[in-house]
Amino acid sequence: MDKSTLYADLLHALPYSEPFLFVGELLDVSDEGVRGTYTFSKDLEFYRGHFTDLPVTPGVILIETMAQIGVVCLGISLLSDSGVCDGLQIAMTSSAVDFLLPVYPGEKVTVQSKKKYYRFGKLKCEVEMKNAAGAVVCRGVIAGMIKKNK
Repeated sequence: MDKSTLYADLLHALPYSEPFLFVGELLDVSDEGVRGTYTFSKDLEFYRGHFTDLPVTPGVILIETMAQIGVVCLGISLLSDSGVCDGLQIAMTSSAVDFLLPVYPGEKVTVQSKKKYYRFGKLKCEVEMKNAAGAVVCRGVIAGMIKKNK
């Protein structure tokens, strides 16, 4: 299976949909980490009330984006050779993230994760988000549980 088919299968296996899907494109997937992008559309509903005169992407949404790209996509890949994995149970168990720069409406970010460990269904990753200029927006460690339904 070629990479583009694998990446498309991984995106299809994600248990999210609009308006809560924060994975735009997967650029690289291996057993050790994932790199992908997402563009925060200017018309996302949360911008209407998150700082009226200067909307900023909420930190919880940045963490969710990092988790979806850097942890969930990696977890699905580790669980399935083909990228197709139905009936997942997914839960974030912890996050410790430092926020360094704001992300504004319309910005494209790139998320890179590096697996720290995966055992007994728990996946822990170091995750970093950069803006289009290559500056680090936020970084930290995110962990979650991921397993197939039996």
